[in-house]
Amino acid sequence: MRLNELKLPLDHTPENLRAAIIKRLGIASDELLDFQIYRRSVDARKPSAIILTYTLDVTLKNEQAVLNRLQGAPHIGQTPDTQYHFVTKSQATQQHPRPVVIGTGPCGLFAGLLLAQMGFRPLILERGKSVRERTQDTWKFWRQGLLNPESNVQFGEGGAGTFSDGKLYSQIRDPEYRSRKVLTEFIKAGAPEEIVYVAKPHIGTFRLVSMVENMRASIEALGGEIRFQNRVTDIQIDQGQVRGLLLESGEHIAADHVVLAVGHSARDTFYQLHARGVFLEAKPFSIGVRIEHPQSLIDQVRYGKAAGHPILGAADYKLVHHAKNARSAYSFCMCPGGTVVAAASEPGRLVTNGMSQYSRNERNANSAIVVGITPADYPDGPLAGIEYQRHWESLAFITGGSNYAAPAQRVGDFLAQKPSTALGEVHPSYTPGIHLTDLSLCLPEFVTTTLHEALPAFGKQIRGFAMEDALMTGIETRTSSPVRITRNEHYQSLNTRGLFPAGEGAGYAGGILSAAIDGIKVAEAVALSMAQD
Repeated sequence: MRLNELKLPLDHTPENLRAAIIKRLGIASDELLDFQIYRRSVDARKPSAIILTYTLDVTLKNEQAVLNRLQGAPHIGQTPDTQYHFVTKSQATQQHPRPVVIGTGPCGLFAGLLLAQMGFRPLILERGKSVRERTQDTWKFWRQGLLNPESNVQFGEGGAGTFSDGKLYSQIRDPEYRSRKVLTEFIKAGAPEEIVYVAKPHIGTFRLVSMVENMRASIEALGGEIRFQNRVTDIQIDQGQVRGLLLESGEHIAADHVVLAVGHSARDTFYQLHARGVFLEAKPFSIGVRIEHPQSLIDQVRYGKAAGHPILGAADYKLVHHAKNARSAYSFCMCPGGTVVAAASEPGRLVTNGMSQYSRNERNANSAIVVGITPADYPDGPLAGIEYQRHWESLAFITGGSNYAAPAQRVGDFLAQKPSTALGEVHPSYTPGIHLTDLSLCLPEFVTTTLHEALPAFGKQIRGFAMEDALMTGIETRTSSPVRITRNEHYQSLNTRGLFPAGEGAGYAGGILSAAIDGIKVAEAVALSMAQD
């Protein structure tokens, strides 16, 4: 049976938890046979009295009798079924070409894994390299400023989420069995078991690398095939139906079911689709900077005397401010105890992102502080948002010194509207390095104006957030895709049958968990389509 909203103080013992279950249910000690934590969240609204809130699945000697006695009691009931059930299985008589998945980010990996588990033996194409080769190229860029446009933070096995905090929570509304499927598959691949019950699970980059390799092995063991450095240069469409793919090598692959799980940085793919007449539309995204503070400051403000407690770990935050100019600034992809990373994928353009390891023990906290923009800011067609991003990324590259050093500025100088000339207490984590300057040189004016208002407002929510020595590093432009490849109720492109847009690049996800869930949903749609044809 399921027991919700059981609250205990931070420093409770396992015996305290067991006793609280017995008390809530009004049973004798020997009637409680076992219990499992389904979810545990932290309520730190009062740092002096932090509370842990549990959802538990309990096993009793006489469960039905207790359920009958407590019928109608709040937060007590039968445990719901959250087990994943496949929508169909491949039939040996099916004559279709095998389904093709383009991209090996979280969305592509889970689409491929589900199709393989259902017996459809997918072919998965990745323009970048395997995760370990890609990691070497990415470190070379960070250390030496040598960018490989096909193997970097954005492109390669694992997708952009590989170089992130590995957050596994989302605000999407979807049946829980899909999110549990994602988490349990991650645990099978090597993630810590706690991700299935903590409220804000994360993995970290180093663990993600080996997990991605293990997931690849699972797909291959089920008959799937993954090819690296196989960039798709054209999608062949005949009378509104996908018929095949052309690779950069010149190879043609017959396909009538294609999952398009490219990331939000696959700009050349968006142009190819537009040229082929696939329906696209511009969508909102955000632009801003990365901000760094001492992690100890965030821990102290959020947790008070409990800062450093092993259950709490490094503290995070979530902030939003609605400015007088009708724009909103908000924190995004907050990385406790992490680093700011170089995330460019095109020569001569500069992009930042954030990353943490599982331990989250680096000295700085960092987060994107971004301002929302809409297609009204770039009204020249479905691809105008890409060019808008490129414009500001190019300016950031020049402002940083044209060598992939990032433009940076102390918060105090930014608010005083003067260039920074020296660092203060906060030292940058970004490599290949920073160039102190005036960030307004590479940000839209409305972004600068909004941040001038938002930072002091954030300082009222988190004491010290607007400290003079906090460091802002530019620029963050890849918060989400600037394009949506619109799809119908069957998860297919509005005007191209057999094309299944999926994940972040298609405009249907934002983060590892939501992208993986979208991959599952699209795999289900592909499988049902193949089973019915």
